Amino acid sequence: MKLRPLGNKIILEAASKEEVTKSGIIIPDTVDKEKPEQAKVLAVGSGKINKDGSRSKVDVKVGDTVLFSKYSPTEIKLDDKEYLVVSEEDIMAVVE
Repeated sequence: MKLRPLGNKIILEAASKEEVTKSGIIIPDTVDKEKPEQAKVLAVGSGKINKDGSRSKVDVKVGDTVLFSKYSPTEIKLDDKEYLVVSEEDIMAVVE
Protein backbone atom coordinates (compact mmCIF):
# COMPACT_ATOMS: atom_id res chain seq x y z
CA MET A 1 0.00 0.00 0.00
CA LYS A 2 1.27 3.49 -0.85
CA LEU A 3 0.67 6.72 1.00
CA ARG A 4 -0.24 9.90 -0.88
CA PRO A 5 -0.17 13.01 1.31
CA LEU A 6 -2.73 15.73 0.75
CA GLY A 7 -2.26 19.50 0.77
CA ASN A 8 0.87 20.64 2.54
CA LYS A 9 1.46 17.32 4.34
CA ILE A 10 4.76 15.46 4.00
CA ILE A 11 5.48 11.78 4.72
CA LEU A 12 8.81 11.06 6.38
CA GLU A 13 10.86 8.03 7.28
CA ALA A 14 12.65 8.63 10.57
CA ALA A 15 16.40 8.28 10.68
CA SER A 16 17.87 5.76 13.12
CA LYS A 17 17.37 6.96 16.67
CA GLU A 18 20.46 5.26 18.08
CA GLU A 19 23.62 7.29 17.94
CA VAL A 20 27.17 6.01 18.18
CA THR A 21 29.89 8.30 19.52
CA LYS A 22 33.37 8.42 17.96
CA SER A 23 34.62 6.12 20.72
CA GLY A 24 31.90 3.53 19.93
CA ILE A 25 29.49 4.22 22.78
CA ILE A 26 25.86 3.64 21.70
CA ILE A 27 23.41 6.29 22.91
CA PRO A 28 19.90 4.75 22.76
CA ASP A 29 16.76 6.62 21.79
CA THR A 30 15.65 6.51 25.44
CA VAL A 31 17.98 9.39 26.23
CA ASP A 32 15.67 12.38 26.35
CA LYS A 33 17.02 15.15 24.15
CA GLU A 34 15.31 18.37 23.26
CA LYS A 35 16.73 18.71 19.77
CA PRO A 36 15.26 18.62 16.28
CA GLU A 37 14.66 15.26 14.68
CA GLN A 38 15.97 14.21 11.26
CA ALA A 39 14.15 12.20 8.60
CA LYS A 40 14.06 11.40 4.89
CA VAL A 41 11.18 12.71 2.76
CA LEU A 42 9.23 9.85 1.14
CA ALA A 43 6.24 11.73 -0.32
CA VAL A 44 5.09 15.33 -0.67
CA GLY A 45 1.57 16.70 -0.99
CA SER A 46 0.52 19.03 -3.78
CA GLY A 47 0.70 22.17 -1.63
CA LYS A 48 -1.56 24.35 0.45
CA ILE A 49 -4.53 25.99 -1.27
CA ASN A 50 -4.38 29.79 -1.02
CA LYS A 51 -7.37 32.08 -0.57
CA ASP A 52 -7.37 32.86 -4.29
CA GLY A 53 -7.58 29.14 -5.16
CA SER A 54 -3.97 28.76 -6.31
CA ARG A 55 -1.60 26.25 -4.71
CA SER A 56 1.57 27.13 -2.83
CA LYS A 57 4.69 25.29 -3.94
CA VAL A 58 6.12 22.85 -1.37
CA ASP A 59 9.79 23.64 -0.68
CA VAL A 60 10.97 20.06 -0.07
CA LYS A 61 11.15 17.13 -2.48
CA VAL A 62 11.26 13.35 -2.23
CA GLY A 63 14.70 12.21 -1.11
CA ASP A 64 15.54 15.33 0.93
CA THR A 65 16.75 14.89 4.50
CA VAL A 66 14.96 17.38 6.74
CA LEU A 67 14.98 18.62 10.33
CA PHE A 68 11.67 19.03 12.14
CA SER A 69 10.58 19.81 15.66
CA LYS A 70 10.47 16.80 17.97
CA TYR A 71 6.78 16.91 18.87
CA SER A 72 5.28 17.97 15.52
CA PRO A 73 4.80 14.70 13.59
CA THR A 74 1.90 12.30 13.67
CA GLU A 75 3.19 8.73 13.81
CA ILE A 76 1.44 6.11 11.70
CA LYS A 77 2.09 2.43 11.10
CA LEU A 78 1.27 0.82 7.78
CA ASP A 79 2.28 -2.67 6.64
CA ASP A 80 4.56 -3.04 9.71
CA LYS A 81 6.51 0.11 8.82
CA GLU A 82 6.41 3.33 10.80
CA TYR A 83 6.04 6.70 9.10
CA LEU A 84 5.80 10.29 10.24
CA VAL A 85 3.39 12.85 8.79
CA VAL A 86 4.18 16.56 9.23
CA SER A 87 2.90 19.81 7.82
CA GLU A 88 5.34 21.80 5.72
CA GLU A 89 5.36 24.50 8.43
CA ASP A 90 6.83 21.99 10.90
CA ILE A 91 9.97 21.45 8.80
CA MET A 92 12.77 23.75 9.93
CA ALA A 93 15.53 22.98 7.43
CA VAL A 94 16.79 20.75 4.63
CA VAL A 95 20.13 19.06 5.30
CA GLU A 96 22.44 19.58 2.31
